[in-house]
Formats: sequence, C-alpha cells, structure tokens
Amino acid sequence: MTVINSLVPARFLTLTAHLVIVITIFWSRDNNVRACLPLDFTEDQYRSEDTRLLIALSVTLGLFAVELVGFFSGVSMFNSNQGLLSVAAHCSASVSLSFFVFQQWECWIYWIIFALCSVIPALCELIQIVAVLGLKKKPM
Repeated sequence: MTVINSLVPARFLTLTAHLVIVITIFWSRDNNVRACLPLDFTEDQYRSEDTRLLIALSVTLGLFAVELVGFFSGVSMFNSNQGLLSVAAHCSASVSLSFFVFQQWECWIYWIIFALCSVIPALCELIQIVAVLGLKKKPM
C-alpha cells in the first residue's frame, strides 16, 4: 500500500474520531459549561456559556460537513497534502478534545482547538472544492 493510499483510511478514521468526540461533547456539555463558570454562578451566566459552547460545536459540525463532502466526493480524497493536514489536525483535535472532556478545561480553550484543528482543514478543503469544481482544475 502506497503512502497516499494509506492516508485515505487514516484520514477517514481521524475525521470520524474527531466527529464522535464533538458529538459526545454536544450531548454532555453540562460539565464543561460548569467548568467555565465561577462556583457561585447565576442562571444567566450558565445560559450564556452554554450558548457559546453550543454555537462553537454547531459551527464545528458545519465544518465537518464541508470536509466530508470534499472527501466523499473524491475532490480531495487522494490529495496527499490535504490528507496529511487533515490527519494531523483531526488527530490533534481528538486528543485535545479528549483532555477537554476528561479534565473539564475551560470553554475558551475549545475556541483555540476549533481554530487550529477545524477551521484550517475546512478552509483548505473548501479551496480544493472551489478549485476542482469551480475552476475545473484536475484533482491531485
């Protein structure tokens, strides 16, 4: 199996792992929201932090949709640069978000993980989709 062909299953597995962890945080975000708040928080503070985390998780799921469309359509499936970036970013996100859940990190840390591990690969994927479908360039 060549390096490019071995990146395809690795990319799929890391994307799936990251997606599962995001969905898990979505379902059980109460503990992480409480970790973001002082000990004597009000209901308004709780709702505000919960809404912020809910927005972050929802945007993350939207970026997953962009990446999965590009991946499953074949636009970037065999592109080694996109594959390597995606594997590195989503593997890092999976590990980081596991710590985020288990150690109940504060919510602002999620935004850093989001920016580095979800936005960058999704933007690169979007550029690939536009280049291949819009500009009719040959997929790599």
